Amino acid sequence: MSQKKEPPLDRLSPRQESLLKASKEIIVKFIESGRMSVSAFEEAFPQVYKTLRDTLSENKK
Repeated sequence: MSQKKEPPLDRLSPRQESLLKASKEIIVKFIESGRMSVSAFEEAFPQVYKTLRDTLSENKK
């Protein structure tokens, strides 16, 4: 009678959490170095996240 418990839906996987943190750090470094403005965060963040996710997925193959 052992059933696997599903993780709560509002929790991120460790991989997702790492991707979000790395993406944020990359964007923050771009802003700090003056290569990007704060107003561009909303547009750039999904692009950085997707690039990191795709790169890591390619390395798994």
